Amino acid sequence: MSEHPRSTVVLVHGAFAESGGWAPVVQHLQAAGHPVIAAANPLRSVAADAAHVRALLDSIDGPVVLVGHSYGGMVISRAAVGASGVTALVFVAAFAPEDGDSAATLSAAFPGSTLAPTLRPVPLPDGGQDLYVAPDLYHEQFAADLPEEAARVMAAVQRPITLAALQEAADGEQAWQTVPSSFVVAGPTGTSRPRPSTSWPDAPRAMCSPSTAPRTPSSPPTPRTSPGSSCGPPPADRRDRAERLSRAPDTSARIRAAHDGAARPVARWTPGGQGGP
Repeated sequence: MSEHPRSTVVLVHGAFAESGGWAPVVQHLQAAGHPVIAAANPLRSVAADAAHVRALLDSIDGPVVLVGHSYGGMVISRAAVGASGVTALVFVAAFAPEDGDSAATLSAAFPGSTLAPTLRPVPLPDGGQDLYVAPDLYHEQFAADLPEEAARVMAAVQRPITLAALQEAADGEQAWQTVPSSFVVAGPTGTSRPRPSTSWPDAPRAMCSPSTAPRTPSSPPTPRTSPGSSCGPPPADRRDRAERLSRAPDTSARIRAAHDGAARPVARWTPGGQGGP
């Protein structure tokens, strides 16, 4: 049993999703005795979304493990800067930007994304655009390993993100640069093609090398489709890797490990080419 005070886990969803998508992870964490809050991410702009999450963090007494999925990584990277209560970050198939990076530029850094043709813009009164994944394409693009009925519901309740939010660059220090962090990287499954960034070669005390970073073979809404993975020995080949992944523990285990102090700064990964931010 951990000697640390029980952390509150704050879960931040990404684009084209909503907080209820964390339900399987919430159930695991609550069963382990953690207080959990699945935050409603406004998806309006990186700065505004981060301020929204930061207000929530500042209202919580005691330690916090802050978790972001996809675009949510952009948000938690900023929201946790200077937040003394945040003891660990967990990036679930999420962006870990440096100063100047945006979700759009990181997505474009590696080939393979099929997201753009599936997006449907809705003009906003301020001249901006909300972006939705077309409902008839949502299952194949965003939730291919879920039953079609479940994907139809997710398409109906998806929260849109503004085009401006996807294009907004991270500004200044990012929390993962100083706060112990761990990553779950979605494996390549049709539209999901994660690649390691080689722009940060000197990650201190790397918990997982690029060959052993936690991966899960799921479509973009990883919290629902495969609640996670953990580090393991490097696979000998693709078949061994697939077998190892089929036995991977859930995302809640990675979050609990962060609570127990297992998270360490690791090499920067970006979900380049994944099905959605």
